[in-house]
Amino acid sequence: MTSEKKCAGCGVVLQDENVLQEGYTTSLENDICQRCFRMKNYGEYQAVAKSNDEYLSILKSVGETKDLVLYITDLLNIDKNIEEVRRLIPNKMILVLNKKDILPKSVKEEKLISYFKNLGLDFEEIIVVSVNKNYNIDYLLKRIKYYQTSKNVYAIGHTNAGKSSLINKLIKNYSDKTQELTMSPLPSTTLSTVTIEINDYLTLIDTPGLIDNGSILNIVDAKMVKKISPLKEIKPRTYQIKKNQSIIIEDFLRIDYVDGVKNSFTLYVSNSLKVKRLLNAANHEDLKELNKTSYDVVFGQDLVISGLGFIKMVDKCNIDVYLDKNVEAFLRKNLI
Repeated sequence: MTSEKKCAGCGVVLQDENVLQEGYTTSLENDICQRCFRMKNYGEYQAVAKSNDEYLSILKSVGETKDLVLYITDLLNIDKNIEEVRRLIPNKMILVLNKKDILPKSVKEEKLISYFKNLGLDFEEIIVVSVNKNYNIDYLLKRIKYYQTSKNVYAIGHTNAGKSSLINKLIKNYSDKTQELTMSPLPSTTLSTVTIEINDYLTLIDTPGLIDNGSILNIVDAKMVKKISPLKEIKPRTYQIKKNQSIIIEDFLRIDYVDGVKNSFTLYVSNSLKVKRLLNAANHEDLKELNKTSYDVVFGQDLVISGLGFIKMVDKCNIDVYLDKNVEAFLRKNLI
């Protein structure tokens, strides 16, 4: 049978009738579904097909409230649709830049904040945090209290931005509740809204992460997802690249330097990923079967590979990028 009780881990309605449907549990007395149980206890992940239409309808309903919203994004994989989501939700909003611990310690948070302020978007405040290091969490709570319009505060963002991790940290730091949201480096962990009463004045509502359809995480297996998702500070790898040379990352990305002066490429990707440079690219056909896109890079741009990280380039150049046709790459002004 199906009850109105929701899984405390992912928010889906619990049911004990169909093991193949989401929300299945062996007993409706359980607090979490079978999927969350197996993720938490065995590290097993069961993919769930969801469309952004379902998630967008939830975000629109958030926009119909007047509650404060925390927009959480991952500094390594910044949501390129920030402007679109900001227009969709007119509420007061704090932009939370998560996973500061993943970027090199030399990167100053003032520079990161300035970068987002220059986008011209209307946020009440931009706050850099690290959930793993418990950095700036106290300050974030103070600013939530300052801006909130009711007890309810919504958490939104793309999959794997760290929403559930942040809420779990707030529960641990400021609540006597034992509830814990399910966490995973894989997409679509939270399936519906989950409400958590932190204390008498604050109730956090976690929403499903918007799916980045162009993310590389959607096309690799679970083992590679964990390899791509860094758990500790990235050590940037810099290569001096010139014409007819290439950079290859694992077996899913090739960048050919087609034209330009000698250039500096700095890779901000997981330390676990294998990178090699081809000194005479014309003699190598590695990964050329992948989809090719050509880019004209101007001074001071990053090449962003959705879900993977980014490559900082210094000078203007022409590059060919070989990548799966379902993975999105784009240029932006240097973040760092």
